[in-house]
Parts: sequence; structure tokens; C-alpha cells
Amino acid sequence: MDMDSHNRHILHMMTLRSVFSFFILIVLISSCNKEEVIETTPPPVIILDSLQGIYMVKQSKPLLIAPEYKHVQDATYSWVCGSEQLSNKPTCEFMSDSLGTFFITITVTTKYGTASEEIKIEVVEKEIPEVSLAGADKGFIILKSTGLRLTPSVRETSLPVTYLWKVEGKEVSDSLSYTFSSDEEKEYQLSFKAENEDGSSQIEFSIKVCSKENMPLMWKFEKDIFNYSTGRSIKISPIEIYNAEGATFCWLKDSDTLHKDTLPEWICSIKEEGKHIVTAVANVENEGSVVTLTQELTINVCPPEGTYFRASGAASDSSWNKVYEYTPAPGQFINEMKTGGFDGTQTTPEAAIQYAENRLSQGTYVSLGGFGGYIIVGFDHSIENRSDYDFAIEGNSFDGSSEPGIVWVMQDENGDGLPNDTWYELRGSETGNPQTIQDYAVTYYRPSAPAMPVQWTDNLGGSGEIDYLKQFHKQDYYYPLWIEEDSYTLRGTRLEARNYDKSGNGSYWVNPSYEWGYVDNFSPIDRLTEDDNYGAAKNANHFKISNAMDYAGNPINLKYIDFIKVQCALNTKSGWLGEASTEVFGFYEYKK
Repeated sequence: MDMDSHNRHILHMMTLRSVFSFFILIVLISSCNKEEVIETTPPPVIILDSLQGIYMVKQSKPLLIAPEYKHVQDATYSWVCGSEQLSNKPTCEFMSDSLGTFFITITVTTKYGTASEEIKIEVVEKEIPEVSLAGADKGFIILKSTGLRLTPSVRETSLPVTYLWKVEGKEVSDSLSYTFSSDEEKEYQLSFKAENEDGSSQIEFSIKVCSKENMPLMWKFEKDIFNYSTGRSIKISPIEIYNAEGATFCWLKDSDTLHKDTLPEWICSIKEEGKHIVTAVANVENEGSVVTLTQELTINVCPPEGTYFRASGAASDSSWNKVYEYTPAPGQFINEMKTGGFDGTQTTPEAAIQYAENRLSQGTYVSLGGFGGYIIVGFDHSIENRSDYDFAIEGNSFDGSSEPGIVWVMQDENGDGLPNDTWYELRGSETGNPQTIQDYAVTYYRPSAPAMPVQWTDNLGGSGEIDYLKQFHKQDYYYPLWIEEDSYTLRGTRLEARNYDKSGNGSYWVNPSYEWGYVDNFSPIDRLTEDDNYGAAKNANHFKISNAMDYAGNPINLKYIDFIKVQCALNTKSGWLGEASTEVFGFYEYKK
């Protein structure tokens, strides 16, 4: 091989090597690029510790939100609620004193991308076991060596609750109920506390222990002005009287004794028309001294019946024309904004009256709550006694559902156009029944917090509660919003309760009817129809003015009436249905 050929061969081989090396370099570069794509870091990932990103927390309690993350090397964090930055860390602690729904956005950013999640937080009310105790606001007075059973009402919670009673700062019981007694005359300070993990509630009150000789003499009259037509008589007595054993009672007019007895009542039958001032005096001897109570009363003897009679005319309306009072007992429909029709503005008696007038004008029911709740209406003319059915009142009774209301009637005896004269009860089928209680009184006590039952006591030593039915009626209070006092007392005639659990397991309650003489009662007599009314539509009971009776149960023989009062006659409840409560839809004069 000549030199030129050899050189050409060497040059060819070098060229091949260069091409091969270049090819290898290209392959290596390509391999590096391919490997670089595989190893690229993905964007961050947020894994919430709650399904669907929904959290629930109690009011004023902290909530720690701690998601898991992926691919968050050198990440930045942002937690934002509205325009407020809450945190710049991987976790966020949220707390709110306000109830409601809050939305938080968490954003995680790295150089490889950004991830965001929206979180929903429901802030709900704490389940604090609020407590109430009937009568604690005024304290208690008891005889020494006698027991006083104390059972507070505690708001129901889903959390375990502990109880603690203290007397003079010393722990005495960890039960819900406690019986206090002492042989020592003094005033004691007591407290009761209910507590769970959400918080606690406590009441403090006093109990004064007295000997029989030192028990205070007390009485109370329902009113101090009485009106009645000449030729009639009325019974006047205190509606409450305490520690009056051995007392004598005198009724004086101009220093003359009208009546004296050991019973605290007087049948007033002054015949002279006009205004008379009478003083009621109670005297109790105590270890040689005399304890005296006095009460001045005004007796207005009005003109004879018929003086203020208002005849009907062509323009007269057969229906009621004005609501004068609406004072229900506490109940599940009181203050209720849906089926009850309240709107939260009924915070005065006048607003409550307007509410009742609006409801009756629309043909919708007005609930009277538990025992004693009442409504008073009037007409644009006097309704005459025709010795038959004279007027009707609509309720919504049906077979198995009667919630009877007692009916009272009044004449405008003093002619001032107001229902401030003498009420006369209408006789019904249960009048004279030994189980029917006249002059029955129930005192209702304002709960200390929302969503609690309403406690009551009666003048027979009984006590109980109007249940809070949170599954049906969730307004804060069943105690009327327009009652300013922390307790109020309703009085009237109580019928024996007939309701019973037909199912035996609490699922089917029956409220049987009474024979005749009551509102919202499925009477076979005074409904004047055989309609079964299973749809619970409004239907009327009919009433006779001739059934009006005086304080002794004797016919009063009214020739007409001007006002009607309906009052719930039962103090009972039917399991999940709640308290028995008379409902009224309307009042009208009835003529065949």
C-alpha cells in the first residue's frame, strides 16, 4: 500500500471514529434528557383530615386543621377566611365566638405548582347544661325540721353531666334532686351546679328556716277593684294565703264590721249603688302579740242588669270584633314562627293581642298553651240569652283528640266597655264532678336559658314541666316573650285528664272527649254534627248563656253577655305530643 493510500485509510478510520463518537454523544444526550423528564417533581397535593372538607366545632372552642401533604418541599402555605389571613403554616387553628358557617381556603405553593382546597366549618352552640329552679329567684321559707325537695330543670345535652349541691359552701350531694331540712332557725345559702365538658351553669338561692311562731303571715288578692250589678253578690277572698292557721278575718266598712270568720272569704252583697271602700283584715295571735295584715278593696255596685245592654242592628256582625287579652300558658306553639305564626315582635301585651286578632281574622288557630292560658274577646253588640244555644267557639277537635277549654262569660256591668267586671263560668258536663277542681292555680317560671322546659308549681303542692320538644318546635322559649315577670300564675277550673297511651309504647296517645260544655272538644252533643273531622279542620262547639253560674254553682240567669273568655282546662301532657293545649279559631253568635 502506497503512502497516499495508507494516509487515506487512516483518515477514513478517523472519520468513522468521529462519526461514531458523535453518535454516542447524541445518544447520551438523548438519554440524559429522557432521564430528566422521569425525575421531574410533581405539584403539591393536599389531603384533608375530614371527609368532603367539612368540619364541625363548638362555639368558642379551638379546632386544629392538620391536613397531610405530598410534594411540599420548600412549600409556602396560606390559610384565608374571607379577607383574613389565618395561618402561613401547614396547620391552622380556627376558633369563633359566633355561630354559623365559615369557609377557609388553604393554598400550598412550590416551584413545581400550586394546590388549593376549600374547607367548610360549621360553628355550633355549646351544649352547656343550663339550670333553672322554680321559685329560686325569690328564695324559700320553710318550717324547721321539715323537708324541702328541690329538683332543678337541666337543659338536655348529648354529653354526660355531673351535679353538685352545696349548703353554706359545703358539698352535700351529687344527685339531681336534693332534700333540704334543718332544725336551726336561720337563713341558709345554697347552690346547685350542673357541668359537662362544654361548660357549667349554677344557681344560688336562700332558704329561710323558721319556727312555727315566726313564720310570716302573707296573703295576696287577685285584684283590688270589684264590679257587679245591684241585686247580685260575689265572693271575695285572697287567692294566696300563707301561715294563717288560727287567724280571724274581718271585713270592715267605715269601721263597721260587715263580716267576721275564721275563713278568709266574704260573700259581698252590698245593695246600694256606688263606690264602697272595704278593708280586709287578718289577725293572728303569736305568743301574746297579734300579727295583722290589711288590704283595702274598692267595691263598685253598678246599675241593674240591662242598663248597658247593646242591641244588635242591621250593621251588627255576628262574629267577635275585638281581642281584649291574650295570655297563654307556656306551650310548644307559643313564640313559634312557623305553624304558630309568631314573628318575634310579640314582646308586649298589645303586640300579642294584635297577633291573636290577625290569626282569628284569617280563620287560623290561636293556641292557649298549657293549663290556665286564656283569650278574651268581645262583640259589637250584646249577645242575648235565647234559652238555647246562643254562641259558638271553633276549635280543631276530632275523635281521639280533645283539648277542652272552659268558657266564662261577662256582662259590661259598669258600662265602660272593658272586661273588668264579674266572670261567670258556664256549666259543663264535668261541673260537680269530684275530680273537677275549682280555683286551681298554676305558676309558671321563666327558663334560665333557651331550649329548656318550663317548670311549674300548683296550689296543691304539685310540680312539673312543659316539655321542650326540640324535634318539632325549636323556638328559644315556650314562655311568652311579652310576660315581663320571671313567673306568673294562671287560675281557673281544672278538669280531670283522660289522655292515655293506647299503644303501650308511647307512640299513640289518645285524648278522649268530654260530654258537653267545652271548647276544642269532640262532643257528641254540642258540636251539632256527626262529622268525624279526621282532617282536624276547625269545627264549633255551641254554648248556652243559660248555663252561666255564680261562685256557688247556682244559675245566675244572665239576660245577655258582652265578653267571652276561653281558658285551657287541662294540666297534662301526652308524651311526644307535648302538653294538652286548647286551640281556638273563632267566636260567633249562633242563631238557628
